[in-house]
Amino acid sequence: MPAAARLLLLCALLSASASSLGVTVYKSVDDAGVVSYSERYSPGAKTFELGEPILDQIEGKLRLQAETFPGGVRFMVRNESYVPMQVELYIDKLNNAFGGNQPRHVRMVVGPRSSKVLSSVLAAPGGQLQYATRFQYAMGDPAPRSLAYRYPFPWRGGPFRLTQGPNGRFSHFGPKSRYAMDIAMPEGTPIIAARGGMVVKVENGQSGRGTNPGGNFVRILHPDGTMGVYLHLMQGSVKVHEGQQVVVGQALAKSGNTGNSTGPHLHFVVQRNVGLALESIPFQFDRPLGGLPDFTAGNP
Repeated sequence: MPAAARLLLLCALLSASASSLGVTVYKSVDDAGVVSYSERYSPGAKTFELGEPILDQIEGKLRLQAETFPGGVRFMVRNESYVPMQVELYIDKLNNAFGGNQPRHVRMVVGPRSSKVLSSVLAAPGGQLQYATRFQYAMGDPAPRSLAYRYPFPWRGGPFRLTQGPNGRFSHFGPKSRYAMDIAMPEGTPIIAARGGMVVKVENGQSGRGTNPGGNFVRILHPDGTMGVYLHLMQGSVKVHEGQQVVVGQALAKSGNTGNSTGPHLHFVVQRNVGLALESIPFQFDRPLGGLPDFTAGNP
C-alpha cells in the first residue's frame, strides 16, 4: 500500500477511535518493511500513542526562591526565559505568622529575564514561623488583547494541503492544539515566520519521535502577546535562536517529521495565555488553503 494511502487509513482509524484522553493504536512492520496500524494488538506490534503535540519544557527557566532574613522569609521568582511568565503562589499552613495565620495568595506577571518579589511573611514575636507553598505558572501575559491578523503561509513552495484542521479528532482535541493546522509537505520545505516577534523557545536536536511530542520547534512571541509555534521541524535545521527578533518571511527552519508525527508535515498553531493556562486560539491564513483530503478534520 502506498505511504499516502497508509497515512489516510491511519487518519481514518484514529478519527474513529480518538477520545479526549488521546489515542492508542498498534504499529507493526512486516518482513517487507511495510508499516501498518491497527486498534487491535498483534504479535510484535508496538504501542503507538498520540496526543497534543505541544510540550514546552521550561524547567530551570523559572525559579521560586525562599530567602530568609531576620524575623521572616521573602519569596522571590526569577524568570530566565525570553517570554513573560504568569505565576501564582499560595502560602498556607502558616503558623506563628505576624498578622495572622490565614493563607496568602499572590498572582502576577514576571517579565522576561527579570526577578520579582512575590510576597514576604514575618514571624510573630517569640514564635518560629512555619509555612508551606504551592506554586504554578504559565507562559505569557494574559492582559494584552489579541489583535486581528491574517497570517501569510509560514512556508515557501507548494501548493500544499491541509491534512488536519481545527478540532481534528486525531490530535487537535486538547486546549493547546484545538485550533492548530497540519499541512503536509516534503521534509526540507523552507519554514518562514508568518508574523514578526521575538523567538522565545526553540528545540533543534531531536531525531525521530524523541522525548518531545512536538519534535523540533520554534516559538515566537508576537507584539500583542500571542505566540506562533512551528512544530515537527527537521533536526538541525533551526536557523534562529532564543532572544532573536524576526520579521515576516524570515527563514526559521526546514519542515520535518520529528516528534509525534505520522508523516512529514508542519503543525502551526497560535496560542495565548488565558489565565494561568496556555491555549490555542482561532486564526486565519491570508489566502485559501487546500481542502481536507482525509478524515481528521473536526465535525462539519
